[in-house]
Amino acid sequence: MDHVEFIVSADQATQRLDRFLAVQLPEMSRTRVQSLVDEGRVLVDGTTVKPSYRVEEGDVISVEIPPPPPAAVEAESISLDVLYEDADIAVINKSAGIIIHPGAGAETGTMVAALLHRFGGMAGLSNVGGPLRPGIVHRLDKGTSGAVVIAKTDAAHKRLVDEFRDRTVKKTYVALLHGRLKGEAGTIDLPVARDLRRRSRMTARRREGRQARTDWRMRFRLGAYTFIEADLHTGRTHQFRVHFSALGCPVVGDTLYGAPRQERVQGKLLLPLDRNFLHAARLAFSHPTTGKQIAVRAPIPEELLSYLRLLGGAIGEDSSIIGATLKDFS
Repeated sequence: MDHVEFIVSADQATQRLDRFLAVQLPEMSRTRVQSLVDEGRVLVDGTTVKPSYRVEEGDVISVEIPPPPPAAVEAESISLDVLYEDADIAVINKSAGIIIHPGAGAETGTMVAALLHRFGGMAGLSNVGGPLRPGIVHRLDKGTSGAVVIAKTDAAHKRLVDEFRDRTVKKTYVALLHGRLKGEAGTIDLPVARDLRRRSRMTARRREGRQARTDWRMRFRLGAYTFIEADLHTGRTHQFRVHFSALGCPVVGDTLYGAPRQERVQGKLLLPLDRNFLHAARLAFSHPTTGKQIAVRAPIPEELLSYLRLLGGAIGEDSSIIGATLKDFS
């Protein structure tokens, strides 16, 4: 990891930050510079700002430059659960623990590597996202499982991107939360931005964050826990996790946003879940070629079902209540 620092001179003042850095770092594209700013890797006097920030004389600008990713991804024989497939698209049921595409610190074992093996290399996937993200239209966090749509052709990819941008894709998640949410349903409308203190986190406490909306419905309560389903109308980084953590109800297993690694029930520690109890259970969208409505369900993984049974047994909850609700997500 390289670090560089610049001090803005009088004749450099009033330039946009991304333009200033593009001149100072000529080996780097302006798009790459903007990405570093968006990722919180550029600080102006110790604070993150937007790429459009106008630099001022005397500003101290520090830049953290991660090592470059590999030029391409090698196919790997990794099992994929394909929920739907045709000539233009496929929907994958991603397992928790797998990263969608290579990034800092993760070059192998990605879903992209598995896609390349399953669909015959780059020729079988769209190339809109470049050599590191063939076929990738949207993402799920490493610790989240569930439905992900991928594109096989460039035309399908572009139309799906338009659907996500226009917010016509319906994304329904299920999760187990700490605490008891008030009411039976609600809407969270809080901006999401990079946490200035911990770059790996996002936060809902900064006014300059990007608008984000989550609608939720309570399905059942389990002692001091709440099982919900929710629709994400926007797709901000960590949106679901940030929103419910902001309400004081972090996702079970999500240690990054305040949940303990192990749950304690009636004085006894349960075995750790070792993932977030968050699953993308349904995905609905218009087919990019035919216009037909596609609706796909990703069954809740067995490790989450087992954990619910374990937690319910520890609390003494009637398992039939849990089972009746989960039939909607099988």
